[in-house]
Amino acid sequence: MERILPRFVILLLDILILIFSFFSVFLIYNGISDVPDHSWKSVITFCVVLVFFNTFSFLLFRTYRGVLRFSSFHDLLRVTLSLTIGYLLSFLVLHVIHRGQAISHYHYYHYLLFIAIFFVNLCLMILSRVVVKEGYEYIIGKSKTTIRVFIYGTKSAGMSLAKALKSGIDLNYKVEGFVSDDPMMIGKGLLGLPVHAFDEQLFHTMRLKDVHTILVSPLKMEEVKYSDKLTRLVDNDIAIRTTSPIAEWSDSQSLGKEQIKEIDIEDLLPRSPIQLSMKNVVSSIENRRIIVTGAAGSIGSEIVRQLAKFNPASLLLVDQAETPLHDLELELKSAYRELRFKTKVVDVCNQDRMEQIFEKTKPHFLFHAAAYKHVPMMENNVPEAIHNNVLGTKTIADLAVKHGTGKFVMVSTDKAVNPSNVMGCSKRICEIYVQSLNRHVNAGTSATQFITTRFGNVLGSSGSVIPLFKEQIKRGGPVTVTHPHIIRYFMTIPEACQLVLEAGAMGEGGEIYIFDMGNPVKITDLAKRMISLSGAKNVKIEYTGLRQGEKLYEELLNDMENVKPTSHDKIMIANVREYDFEEVTRQVDELITLSRTADDRSIVAKMKEIVPEFQSTNILFEDIVGGS
Repeated sequence: MERILPRFVILLLDILILIFSFFSVFLIYNGISDVPDHSWKSVITFCVVLVFFNTFSFLLFRTYRGVLRFSSFHDLLRVTLSLTIGYLLSFLVLHVIHRGQAISHYHYYHYLLFIAIFFVNLCLMILSRVVVKEGYEYIIGKSKTTIRVFIYGTKSAGMSLAKALKSGIDLNYKVEGFVSDDPMMIGKGLLGLPVHAFDEQLFHTMRLKDVHTILVSPLKMEEVKYSDKLTRLVDNDIAIRTTSPIAEWSDSQSLGKEQIKEIDIEDLLPRSPIQLSMKNVVSSIENRRIIVTGAAGSIGSEIVRQLAKFNPASLLLVDQAETPLHDLELELKSAYRELRFKTKVVDVCNQDRMEQIFEKTKPHFLFHAAAYKHVPMMENNVPEAIHNNVLGTKTIADLAVKHGTGKFVMVSTDKAVNPSNVMGCSKRICEIYVQSLNRHVNAGTSATQFITTRFGNVLGSSGSVIPLFKEQIKRGGPVTVTHPHIIRYFMTIPEACQLVLEAGAMGEGGEIYIFDMGNPVKITDLAKRMISLSGAKNVKIEYTGLRQGEKLYEELLNDMENVKPTSHDKIMIANVREYDFEEVTRQVDELITLSRTADDRSIVAKMKEIVPEFQSTNILFEDIVGGS
């Protein structure tokens, strides 16, 4: 905190205020002409005693240590206590002097005079701090852009937020009013500001006052984001901000810019968050040896974080991306000091290297999240999609069987249903292979159980629309959407990873688990919501056209499939077509061999032969017939 006036200057000013208070009150009380010359000695003694003991009290209470322009109620209370002690000591000493010397000029420091000087002194010292504080805020307010806000919440959290904004050093928010749902508070005033109801009149008032932002206290935010209030705020172009919990502030009256934040991306979903019971997960993960492939990715790293909470015997994190894996390693060492884990930089398609890892680790569980996932990239890199996704999955699955891994949980995607692109079809081929392998190895045995989890787009994952939209909004737009009617299913990263863990715990082998993800989200609406919630103005949406391999809507099931329920009402098992393992193995091996030729059209033709429902929307591949 930058200090303009040195501490000794503030102390000197307080002493000068005391002297001024004494003589101004004394002269008004007695008049200059009414003080005989021989009585000035008593007057000076009076003043010296006051200055001496009050200076001692100032030093004792350190009233000079605060920065005047940031004075708080605590500082004013300290000034009051300091003066009270100083004046009481002065009174006692003067009383002793009066009795000892039999001074006849007692009326010069009569009780009423003494009290009057005290109150004038106190008022002037408090006023000096208030004037400096208000003057500073006025000057700063004129020199920077101020964001006018309403605060939603009138209980302790809302009040603390308002006080923190007013006393904040670097904050440029000006509170114009409060919003409450309590009928007893509506129409009243808090901190000199009106309290409004959450209704249409509120939005009219905000427009009149040129207020376009509402700050919601942390406790109130939970209620707002799961009600129609969030939609109403968005529809009225009101930007929404909240703060971290008060307990996380540096102290009860301190709030920094970093603690005022936009609402989380999961609040953009038009449904309540999906909650899963993790009881089964605890018993299945605790004291087990676990491998996670693709551990440095958005899904893989969150799987690792959640697994870390359940006390596994060991965790081996496999990824070929060195830097993200290193970052995850540092995070785990800091957050989970007791966790037994290792990292391996290795390509899952490297069979010899993965063989060594399986031989040494002998995992009970394997979570397979390693895959190329970006649709446009895979349309332009077809051999790599097969090499990484299909060969990688086959290599890991075969090794899991060979080394007796108990459960193999594969992360799939809704793009595997009626695939329209290479990435989605490659994941469907992975599903087909692990399911047929499950039937093959589990015929009358208790070998490796293969389980698949299939879900929609993940909010906030690398390459998803949320980070892209955020960056575009930050730059002032435009926000690019491929088509005005494109829709997608969404879930959060924690939801997706909980599904993976829950499926691993409840699965018995051969299942494809899907989520009841509610209604799909229109991407245009998502973009509009993000623009509105950010508070940005004049950010336009630009439609760029569907990309190669992209379709307007995603499905969780195809027409040949139906579902059966599980013990959780949000998790279902898809009934899918069954394939012969020998035939699948032959075709997958042929596909992998073709991928080494870099002949895109031949590869896609083979993919269509394995997955007849694959209807490519890429102009380069849409004329290809399976097997041709």
